[in-house]
Amino acid sequence: MRLYNVAGRAALGTPGGTVDIETASAGRYSADLMDVYANWTEFRDWVATWRPGDLDSRPLNDLEIGPPSPKPGQVFAIGLNYRGHAEEAGIALPKEPMVFTKFPSAVTGPYTTVALPSGSVDYEAELVVVIGTGGRDINIEEAWDHVAGLTVGQDLSDRETQLRPPDPQQFNLGKSFAGFAPIGPCLVTPDELSQPNDLEIRCVLNGEEMQKARTSEFLFSIPELIAALSSTVELRPGDLIFTGTPDGVGWTRDPRRLIGVDDQLTTIIEGIGEMRHAFTAPITERHRS
Repeated sequence: MRLYNVAGRAALGTPGGTVDIETASAGRYSADLMDVYANWTEFRDWVATWRPGDLDSRPLNDLEIGPPSPKPGQVFAIGLNYRGHAEEAGIALPKEPMVFTKFPSAVTGPYTTVALPSGSVDYEAELVVVIGTGGRDINIEEAWDHVAGLTVGQDLSDRETQLRPPDPQQFNLGKSFAGFAPIGPCLVTPDELSQPNDLEIRCVLNGEEMQKARTSEFLFSIPELIAALSSTVELRPGDLIFTGTPDGVGWTRDPRRLIGVDDQLTTIIEGIGEMRHAFTAPITERHRS
């Protein structure tokens, strides 16, 4: 199954585009994607038996596509989940997942324009897990059963805010400006992917490839992350887990390669799709010029 947010309405992907879920289910499920996640097991079973009948598919329009989980209650992020990224940052490999948060107000869609709060905004391509069935103390062996699907994400980071003193540093704030948690273009259920544990992930800035890796290189797998998080917090339907970025980020390059005004950023994950983002100066700076 491929699940889309089309003009703010839940939609199922079809070979010809999408169909509106509220219409297709005759009102059994609402147009609100968060309601779909709240009834995930029942919804998934309905999709398995649903037939399109006489419904026409609506062609996809990038301008209408929003985030596949538009109002998550919780957005978790994992630091240093690739060996190469830990090495380029000069940080020892973690013995357990390094967890921080991105505030939900940072979530945006896959084809938006993002205002740069400073000249130190960095890219971080990430695979994002969307929770379908929540819970506490989830066993590793059962973790995939709690996953609604996977999507593409960017953990955009304002390094000036993230790393400014005094300690402890402001990771959560530095990664939560408006538009700093883009996800999309759709949610893909694990059964749609031949190897959901091994997907190629890429990041391209102005046509130049900056990051390329495979999710099989994770230090902590998706089941391990779900088990670790749920041992402390209750995971809930629609929650997001940004699973970490590979090496190649701009901050550690020499010279640094950060995102500038009018830059174009493309993030691609095998079997899921790609996001494209443009960047502008903050409104206050534009007025100043």
